[in-house]
Amino acid sequence: MAPILGIMASQVTGHLWAPSGAYDSIATTTLSTATASITFSSIPATYTHLQIRAIAQNSSSNTYSNMRFNSDTATNYNNHYLDGDGSSATAGANVSDNKLYFGYITVSTNTNMFGVMVVDILDYANTNKYKTIRLLTGKDMNGSGVVELGSGAWRNTNAVTDITIIPSAGNFAQYSSFALYGIKSA
Repeated sequence: MAPILGIMASQVTGHLWAPSGAYDSIATTTLSTATASITFSSIPATYTHLQIRAIAQNSSSNTYSNMRFNSDTATNYNNHYLDGDGSSATAGANVSDNKLYFGYITVSTNTNMFGVMVVDILDYANTNKYKTIRLLTGKDMNGSGVVELGSGAWRNTNAVTDITIIPSAGNFAQYSSFALYGIKSA
């Protein structure tokens, strides 16, 4: 009974314990209409890493999405990927690109199907090194789909203060949802 009382007492005083490395929700948006891009701005530099979790559809075509940091549209990005569709695998890289891969999105005519993405942005506030991402993304299109593991780098030492996510064509469809989390240091 003592541990339960301890938990209750800590809740009463407002000092809930959280394990080191815990995630804090920074911002979440769910679209009420089709939208051309999503931007998380004024990101605090108080975390070690960031994570974005998303589900998304495209309003016009079956495609993928990308992201940029601090409105940088120059060719300062590298991407690496490994895709699998259940019968074959492909791998590749793009260097000196003007964007990072963010993930697959489905076409909105498949109303119950969304592409999913989990993207980690490592050491986003560290001004002594380039920024690295890792991603896990996938989509299902009624039996035909794909899963992707990827990584990327933004060749810039600036702290990431804003993130813009854009579809490669069209708009993000209604009900697409994006959540940004801060990961505390251990």
